Amino acid sequence: MKLPAPRGTHSDVVIAALTQDPHPFTVAAPDSEEDLHLSLFVLYELHYRGWDGVDDRWEWDPGLLGVRAGLEARFEAELRRLPVPADTSDVPRTLIAMTNESGGPSLSGYIRGRATLDQFREFATHRSVYHLREADPHTFAIPRLSGAAKAALIEIQIDEYGQGTARRMHQEMFKATMTALGLDTTYGAYVDAVGWQTLANNNLMSLFGLHRRWRGALLGHLAAYEMTSTGPNRNYGNGLRRLGGDAAATRFYDEHVEADAVHEQIAAYDMCGSFCAAEPELAADVLFGARCVLTLEDRWAEHVLSRWAAGETSLRA
Repeated sequence: MKLPAPRGTHSDVVIAALTQDPHPFTVAAPDSEEDLHLSLFVLYELHYRGWDGVDDRWEWDPGLLGVRAGLEARFEAELRRLPVPADTSDVPRTLIAMTNESGGPSLSGYIRGRATLDQFREFATHRSVYHLREADPHTFAIPRLSGAAKAALIEIQIDEYGQGTARRMHQEMFKATMTALGLDTTYGAYVDAVGWQTLANNNLMSLFGLHRRWRGALLGHLAAYEMTSTGPNRNYGNGLRRLGGDAAATRFYDEHVEADAVHEQIAAYDMCGSFCAAEPELAADVLFGARCVLTLEDRWAEHVLSRWAAGETSLRA
């Protein structure tokens, strides 16, 4: 995909550097959350499908990794302030309690009953940044696990990738939803349009996925995703049907209602439970990962709903 427009001093320097051959450069601290999370997103994408016109050698350039580490330290310091349950004696049960918390405002409830078609398009625009590469960040954990936890993760991922059939991949299903909504299905087409809250959600799973030390947090992240998926996706599907969406348009959401009802049990017990039994010293990381994604998702939903309540767009452009 094309490199996005800068959002501050830091992202301006990083994006400009990537248009050249790998070379040493210096960069000041980020100006804002927009600047920070765009820079991180641009650097993380080098480990996925990359950017048009950017030399692949940048992916493992030592200097660029140092720049990324500085951004990650700022992001991680923010995440470390989140409250995490101290009791790790029964991680699956604690995950269930965490994901049953009321949390923030119900974006899915609003979309089910009140959202306009334009608002649903905005919602899908935000989500496209992840859904067009759905499951990819969590796949980084596979070679870092063993035994029952690894088998459970693979069981979930196989469904995410359509059991090996391209048209059944969740990434491909979401393209059908975007097409029905008249949106551009090009990978990364809307990075410029979404705010830092959306980029932070994506950066969180890349932060956990690209560092072996955070493998426990990545599993907690995935578990919280799967365990809070069924109800909201039912609401999204019903909301889109209310707005005239046909079976092809709602298939992505309907598939998640069915699949994630099974995945939530696998994620909590077979994946996270087995992982914590094998590596009990990392049990707290599992809960940390879950807390991070639940908090950042609530923050993103609050941003979207507050803009809509003010009669404004939730997008940057």
